[in-house]
Amino acid sequence: MPSTPLSLLSVAALIPFSLAGTSYSLVKEYAGSTFFDEWDFYGHFDNLTNGDTIFVTKDVATSSRLAYVDPSTNRAIIKVDNTSTVLFNDKRNTVRISSKDEFEVGSVWVADMYHVPFGCSVWPAFWSQAPNWPIGGEIDTFEHWNSELHNQMTLHTEPGCNQISPVQTSTVVNSTDCSHLDNSNAGCSVMDPNDSSYGAKFAAAQGGIFVTEYAESGISVWFFSRASVPKSFSSNASSFSTSDLGTPVANWPTGGCAVDTFFKSQNLIFDITLCGDAAGAPAVFAQTCPGTCYTDYVVGNGSVYNNAYFDVASVRVYSVNGTTTIARKNDASALQVSIWRVVFLLAGMSYWLSMD
Repeated sequence: MPSTPLSLLSVAALIPFSLAGTSYSLVKEYAGSTFFDEWDFYGHFDNLTNGDTIFVTKDVATSSRLAYVDPSTNRAIIKVDNTSTVLFNDKRNTVRISSKDEFEVGSVWVADMYHVPFGCSVWPAFWSQAPNWPIGGEIDTFEHWNSELHNQMTLHTEPGCNQISPVQTSTVVNSTDCSHLDNSNAGCSVMDPNDSSYGAKFAAAQGGIFVTEYAESGISVWFFSRASVPKSFSSNASSFSTSDLGTPVANWPTGGCAVDTFFKSQNLIFDITLCGDAAGAPAVFAQTCPGTCYTDYVVGNGSVYNNAYFDVASVRVYSVNGTTTIARKNDASALQVSIWRVVFLLAGMSYWLSMD
């Protein structure tokens, strides 16, 4: 997630998208009653982007219904606390979750959402990040803040990654330098011209799907509103080809940023923070919202956050040619296996030492 953005650059890419399609097959699905089973909850105040929030633990999120599966729709809800009264100098509860699995190059993740968080002071994102960021990079599939109308997609990397000769149909934002050291970590962004890609219009259109291709040839993002979702996704097919998707709304070809150099296996992340480095920057906040970010919104009874929630039908991960692209699973069982390996190794060493 970037910090304070700079001014918009009205740069439209006119290069046609002509890359050959790649076939992908389903390897992972987060959906239904088990949606939250394979995500880690951050469980800490927002020390990442300086938001006025506490990212609660799974127990708190469950008991306070900030993260749950709606039984009437079987869809996952991820939300900001909109019922508690927050006093001055306190923070408001919200959620940040990260997939236990990491996904390697050769993956596509498809997020099907019916509602995304929006409103003054709200800063939501669906994104991915390598565990040792900035090493390994970051891909922001969905993100914006306050009362903006359009989704913004961004890469953040170590120095040396640049956006050149893009094939997307949207508008370049901020800088073409993806380095986290450039422009206060604004990254290299593109703005979706579709005003149903974020906010109230997104909800009114019953949302849509975001498709992120993480490939050796480059990184691409597509957005399809509900009425235009490709058949492969609307029918929950187990495979698809990118040739069926048309021109991506955002594309960073490997010619400007070598994927195998700047990106490593990625954890998927949902989060909603409030104010912080981007949404709360006074000049940014004033562009679409009145008042002061923290005192006029975070503080109080929370009713201003009635629209600050994700409604997610599924997140499906595909891999190229049906091969697995799940890098590793960060769960307790894997840690336990590693611990037992160490125990057995030490026991063996003790045995051989005792034979001397």
